[in-house]
Amino acid sequence: MTDIRNIVVLTGAGISAESGIATFRGPGGLWEGHRVEDVCTPEALARDAALVHRFYDERRAALARVEPNAAHRALARLDADWDGELLIVTQNVDDLHERAGARRMLHMHGELRSALCTACGERRAWAGALPPGTTCEACGAATLRPDIVFFGEMPYEMGRIERALAQADLFVSIGTSGAVYPAAGFVQLAVHYGARTLELNLERSAGSDWFEETRLGPAGVLVPAWVDELLGYG
Repeated sequence: MTDIRNIVVLTGAGISAESGIATFRGPGGLWEGHRVEDVCTPEALARDAALVHRFYDERRAALARVEPNAAHRALARLDADWDGELLIVTQNVDDLHERAGARRMLHMHGELRSALCTACGERRAWAGALPPGTTCEACGAATLRPDIVFFGEMPYEMGRIERALAQADLFVSIGTSGAVYPAAGFVQLAVHYGARTLELNLERSAGSDWFEETRLGPAGVLVPAWVDELLGYG
Protein backbone atom coordinates (compact mmCIF):
# COMPACT_ATOMS: atom_id res chain seq x y z
CA MET A 1 0.00 0.00 0.00
CA THR A 2 2.76 2.41 -0.89
CA ASP A 3 0.25 4.74 -2.53
CA ILE A 4 -1.62 5.25 0.74
CA ARG A 5 -0.86 8.49 2.56
CA ASN A 6 -4.10 9.92 3.98
CA ILE A 7 -6.40 7.61 5.95
CA VAL A 8 -9.85 8.04 7.48
CA VAL A 9 -11.04 5.34 9.86
CA LEU A 10 -14.66 5.11 11.03
CA THR A 11 -15.40 3.01 14.10
CA GLY A 12 -18.76 1.87 15.41
CA ALA A 13 -20.29 -0.15 18.21
CA GLY A 14 -18.69 -3.39 17.03
CA ILE A 15 -15.21 -2.29 18.10
CA SER A 16 -16.28 -1.56 21.68
CA ALA A 17 -18.66 -4.51 22.02
CA GLU A 18 -15.61 -6.74 22.39
CA SER A 19 -14.71 -4.75 25.51
CA GLY A 20 -18.14 -5.50 26.98
CA ILE A 21 -19.94 -2.25 26.14
CA ALA A 22 -23.59 -2.77 25.23
CA THR A 23 -24.76 -1.36 21.90
CA PHE A 24 -27.72 0.87 21.15
CA ARG A 25 -29.02 -1.40 18.43
CA GLY A 26 -29.87 -4.79 19.85
CA PRO A 27 -32.86 -7.11 19.40
CA GLY A 28 -35.99 -5.01 19.02
CA GLY A 29 -34.01 -1.78 19.00
CA LEU A 30 -33.43 -1.92 22.77
CA TRP A 31 -30.37 -1.09 24.86
CA GLU A 32 -30.35 -2.02 28.51
CA GLY A 33 -34.13 -2.37 28.49
CA HIS A 34 -34.89 1.09 27.07
CA ARG A 35 -36.13 2.08 23.65
CA VAL A 36 -33.75 4.45 21.88
CA GLU A 37 -36.71 6.83 21.50
CA ASP A 38 -36.98 7.04 25.29
CA VAL A 39 -33.35 7.95 26.01
CA CYS A 40 -31.74 9.40 22.89
CA THR A 41 -33.98 12.11 21.43
CA PRO A 42 -34.57 15.78 22.31
CA GLU A 43 -38.22 14.87 22.90
CA ALA A 44 -37.22 12.25 25.46
CA LEU A 45 -35.07 14.80 27.31
CA ALA A 46 -37.96 17.28 27.39
CA ARG A 47 -40.46 14.61 28.47
CA ASP A 48 -38.43 12.85 31.19
CA ALA A 49 -35.08 14.51 31.88
CA ALA A 50 -34.53 12.43 35.00
CA LEU A 51 -34.73 9.17 33.02
CA VAL A 52 -32.41 10.42 30.28
CA HIS A 53 -29.83 11.77 32.74
CA ARG A 54 -29.97 8.61 34.85
CA PHE A 55 -29.52 6.43 31.76
CA TYR A 56 -26.31 8.22 30.76
CA ASP A 57 -25.10 8.39 34.37
CA GLU A 58 -25.28 4.59 34.42
CA ARG A 59 -23.47 4.29 31.08
CA ARG A 60 -20.78 6.73 32.27
CA ALA A 61 -20.26 4.77 35.48
CA ALA A 62 -20.03 1.52 33.51
CA LEU A 63 -16.94 2.80 31.67
CA ALA A 64 -14.91 2.14 34.81
CA ARG A 65 -15.58 -1.58 34.37
CA VAL A 66 -14.26 -1.94 30.80
CA GLU A 67 -10.89 -1.62 29.13
CA PRO A 68 -9.66 -0.99 25.56
CA ASN A 69 -9.27 -4.16 23.54
CA ALA A 70 -6.77 -5.26 20.90
CA ALA A 71 -8.57 -3.30 18.17
CA HIS A 72 -8.42 -0.02 20.11
CA ARG A 73 -4.76 -0.61 20.89
CA ALA A 74 -3.96 -1.38 17.25
CA LEU A 75 -5.53 1.89 16.08
CA ALA A 76 -3.58 3.76 18.75
CA ARG A 77 -0.41 2.14 17.39
CA LEU A 78 -1.39 3.25 13.90
CA ASP A 79 -1.94 6.76 15.23
CA ALA A 80 1.53 6.77 16.79
CA ASP A 81 3.42 5.22 13.87
CA TRP A 82 1.67 6.48 10.73
CA ASP A 83 3.52 9.43 9.26
CA GLY A 84 0.75 10.39 6.86
CA GLU A 85 -2.54 12.05 7.66
CA LEU A 86 -4.93 10.05 9.87
CA LEU A 87 -8.34 10.80 11.29
CA ILE A 88 -10.17 8.26 13.45
CA VAL A 89 -13.86 9.15 13.50
CA THR A 90 -15.84 7.23 16.09
CA GLN A 91 -19.58 6.91 16.42
CA ASN A 92 -19.01 5.58 19.94
CA VAL A 93 -19.48 7.72 23.03
CA ASP A 94 -17.07 5.74 25.21
CA ASP A 95 -13.46 6.81 25.78
CA LEU A 96 -11.71 3.54 24.88
CA HIS A 97 -9.86 4.98 21.88
CA GLU A 98 -8.34 7.70 24.06
CA ARG A 99 -7.49 5.30 26.85
CA ALA A 100 -5.70 3.09 24.34
CA GLY A 101 -3.63 6.12 23.30
CA ALA A 102 -5.29 7.42 20.10
CA ARG A 103 -5.04 11.18 19.62
CA ARG A 104 -5.90 11.97 15.99
CA MET A 105 -9.60 11.36 16.42
CA LEU A 106 -13.01 12.86 17.04
CA HIS A 107 -16.32 11.77 18.53
CA MET A 108 -19.03 12.59 16.01
CA HIS A 109 -21.84 11.50 18.38
CA GLY A 110 -20.52 13.11 21.56
CA GLU A 111 -18.95 11.63 24.67
CA LEU A 112 -20.24 10.05 27.87
CA ARG A 113 -17.54 11.79 29.90
CA SER A 114 -18.58 15.24 28.74
CA ALA A 115 -21.40 17.65 29.60
CA LEU A 116 -23.06 20.14 27.25
CA CYS A 117 -24.74 23.40 28.19
CA THR A 118 -27.83 23.92 26.06
CA ALA A 119 -27.81 27.63 26.89
CA CYS A 120 -24.30 28.66 25.82
CA GLY A 121 -22.98 25.57 24.02
CA GLU A 122 -20.07 25.05 26.42
CA ARG A 123 -18.73 21.49 26.54
CA ARG A 124 -16.67 20.31 29.50
CA ALA A 125 -15.22 17.07 30.84
CA TRP A 126 -17.56 15.31 33.25
CA ALA A 127 -16.85 12.16 35.25
CA GLY A 128 -19.60 11.70 37.83
CA ALA A 129 -23.38 11.87 37.94
CA LEU A 130 -25.06 14.70 36.03
CA PRO A 131 -28.49 15.44 37.59
CA PRO A 132 -31.03 17.54 35.69
CA GLY A 133 -30.66 21.22 36.56
CA THR A 134 -26.89 21.12 37.02
CA THR A 135 -25.41 24.61 36.61
CA CYS A 136 -23.01 25.53 33.81
CA GLU A 137 -19.83 27.13 35.14
CA ALA A 138 -19.44 29.18 31.95
CA CYS A 139 -22.80 30.96 31.87
CA GLY A 140 -24.55 30.08 35.14
CA ALA A 141 -27.60 28.51 33.50
CA ALA A 142 -28.97 25.30 35.04
CA THR A 143 -29.01 23.59 31.66
CA LEU A 144 -26.24 20.98 31.57
CA ARG A 145 -27.14 17.73 29.80
CA PRO A 146 -25.20 14.68 28.61
CA ASP A 147 -22.97 15.66 25.69
CA ILE A 148 -24.57 13.08 23.42
CA VAL A 149 -25.78 13.77 19.88
CA PHE A 150 -29.40 12.67 20.03
CA PHE A 151 -31.26 11.31 17.05
CA GLY A 152 -32.43 14.29 15.01
CA GLU A 153 -29.43 16.43 16.03
CA MET A 154 -26.41 17.26 13.86
CA PRO A 155 -23.28 15.19 14.56
CA TYR A 156 -20.14 17.04 15.56
CA GLU A 157 -17.45 18.26 13.14
CA MET A 158 -19.12 17.13 9.92
CA GLY A 159 -17.16 19.72 7.95
CA ARG A 160 -13.85 18.38 9.22
CA ILE A 161 -14.91 14.81 8.46
CA GLU A 162 -15.97 15.65 4.92
CA ARG A 163 -12.71 17.50 4.26
CA ALA A 164 -10.73 14.50 5.47
CA LEU A 165 -12.76 12.16 3.26
CA ALA A 166 -12.13 14.42 0.27
CA GLN A 167 -8.37 14.05 0.82
CA ALA A 168 -8.35 10.38 1.82
CA ASP A 169 -6.46 7.71 -0.09
CA LEU A 170 -8.05 5.02 2.08
CA PHE A 171 -11.32 4.85 4.02
CA VAL A 172 -11.73 2.03 6.55
CA SER A 173 -14.95 1.21 8.39
CA ILE A 174 -14.69 -0.94 11.53
CA GLY A 175 -17.58 -2.49 13.43
CA THR A 176 -20.38 -0.39 11.99
CA SER A 177 -23.90 -1.38 10.99
CA GLY A 178 -23.95 0.85 7.91
CA ALA A 179 -27.50 1.82 8.87
CA VAL A 180 -27.12 5.17 10.68
CA TYR A 181 -26.67 8.32 8.61
CA PRO A 182 -24.72 10.45 8.04
CA ALA A 183 -21.93 8.00 8.96
CA ALA A 184 -23.43 5.33 6.72
CA GLY A 185 -22.82 7.64 3.76
CA PHE A 186 -19.12 8.16 4.40
CA VAL A 187 -18.13 5.24 2.18
CA GLN A 188 -20.06 6.76 -0.70
CA LEU A 189 -18.27 10.09 -0.22
CA ALA A 190 -14.93 8.30 -0.07
CA VAL A 191 -15.70 6.43 -3.30
CA HIS A 192 -16.80 9.68 -4.94
CA TYR A 193 -13.46 11.30 -4.09
CA GLY A 194 -11.49 8.30 -5.34
CA ALA A 195 -10.36 6.67 -2.09
CA ARG A 196 -9.83 2.95 -1.69
CA THR A 197 -12.28 1.41 0.75
CA LEU A 198 -12.08 -1.42 3.26
CA GLU A 199 -14.65 -2.78 5.70
CA LEU A 200 -13.67 -4.77 8.80
CA ASN A 201 -16.77 -6.19 10.46
CA LEU A 202 -18.17 -9.18 12.28
CA GLU A 203 -20.71 -9.62 9.48
CA ARG A 204 -21.66 -7.83 6.28
CA SER A 205 -23.27 -4.45 6.91
CA ALA A 206 -26.01 -2.52 5.14
CA GLY A 207 -23.27 -0.69 3.21
CA SER A 208 -20.98 -3.60 2.36
CA ASP A 209 -21.68 -3.41 -1.35
CA TRP A 210 -19.99 0.02 -1.48
CA PHE A 211 -16.64 -1.30 -0.26
CA GLU A 212 -13.91 -2.65 -2.48
CA GLU A 213 -13.08 -5.24 0.15
CA THR A 214 -14.85 -6.61 3.22
CA ARG A 215 -13.03 -8.74 5.80
CA LEU A 216 -15.25 -10.57 8.28
CA GLY A 217 -14.31 -11.50 11.84
CA PRO A 218 -13.82 -10.02 15.31
CA ALA A 219 -12.36 -6.51 15.39
CA GLY A 220 -9.81 -7.68 17.95
CA VAL A 221 -8.37 -10.01 15.32
CA LEU A 222 -8.93 -8.11 12.08
CA VAL A 223 -7.77 -4.65 13.13
CA PRO A 224 -4.33 -5.61 14.53
CA ALA A 225 -3.69 -7.73 11.42
CA TRP A 226 -4.67 -4.86 9.11
CA VAL A 227 -2.51 -2.35 11.05
CA ASP A 228 0.46 -4.74 10.87
CA GLU A 229 -0.10 -5.06 7.12
CA LEU A 230 -0.34 -1.31 6.65
CA LEU A 231 2.77 -0.59 8.72
CA GLY A 232 4.72 -3.31 6.96
CA TYR A 233 4.87 -5.73 9.87
CA GLY A 234 2.71 -8.42 8.30
